[in-house]
Amino acid sequence: MLAAVRNRAVHLVVSAATRPASSARTKQARPSKLHKMQQQPPAGPGERKTFTVAVEGCCHGELDNIYATLAHLEKAEGRKVDLLICCGDFQAVRNLDDLETMSCPVKYRDIMTFYKYYSGEKLAPVPTLFIGGNHEATNYLWELHYGGWAAPNIYFLGYAGAVRFGGHRIAGLSGTYVAQHYHMGHHEKLPYDDRAVKSAYHVRQLHVHRLMQLQQPTSIFLSHDWPNLITRYGNSRWLFSKKPYFQKEAERGDLGSPANQQLLEALQPDYWFSAHLHVKFPAVVPHQQQQQQHQQGQQQQQQAGDRPKVTRFLAL
Repeated sequence: MLAAVRNRAVHLVVSAATRPASSARTKQARPSKLHKMQQQPPAGPGERKTFTVAVEGCCHGELDNIYATLAHLEKAEGRKVDLLICCGDFQAVRNLDDLETMSCPVKYRDIMTFYKYYSGEKLAPVPTLFIGGNHEATNYLWELHYGGWAAPNIYFLGYAGAVRFGGHRIAGLSGTYVAQHYHMGHHEKLPYDDRAVKSAYHVRQLHVHRLMQLQQPTSIFLSHDWPNLITRYGNSRWLFSKKPYFQKEAERGDLGSPANQQLLEALQPDYWFSAHLHVKFPAVVPHQQQQQQHQQGQQQQQQAGDRPKVTRFLAL
């Protein structure tokens, strides 16, 4: 069991140190490692606290294994994880009826372990925040369309939503991008047929529009599929050596979601986490507006100690 737990793909990062919420400065995330946390004075109004975040890619209903992994890492590192983030395919399946509305081949359908936390048999040991992917219990997540508690201590961000945790804004977009459904409304209704089960998790323009209204700085953004131009900002040669069939899609701009790219450029979060493609891929995205400001006022920025705005991306 311990060997299986150690193989779980959980990556841990710590947020930027306590600072005014208006500041754009960030610390670099170091995946697969718990950062040493320094003692900070209590945060006052408008300040953000240091806390430890565990990030899971595709969850696939394996909550027991994920929480066991966190317990093992907490013991090994001697510090506590404050928040678990799951980037889709959470599979919040309560019962066999929910399983019937999950989009995947029948042979792969499995109730897994979420039902234990929904029924109260177990309690999530860490506050857990998740978005939807393309393998979800469609009927249950539709009940929580605008977000809500899927189980005690487990919160669904909704089809598009944002919350504050420790003074940081965490936003997310559920589902995956399919162009033919992007400009439609949600027409799905019970009982779901095979097409409705799939279209229900496709991102709509309305969801993106809602997130575009966010005004205050966003610390963390979650999506299931990647921004479609993200491979330009990381080691794409390594990625294509591992996944050769990604290369043509990336060259066409089809490897990911243009809607996510739009949100990335508009919101410019400190961190962006994705999943879906089952490969680890880090990238650092500089933002053009900030680059121009840096070039125009380089001397003043050096005096103030400011840095160009970047988003640190990690896919799991």
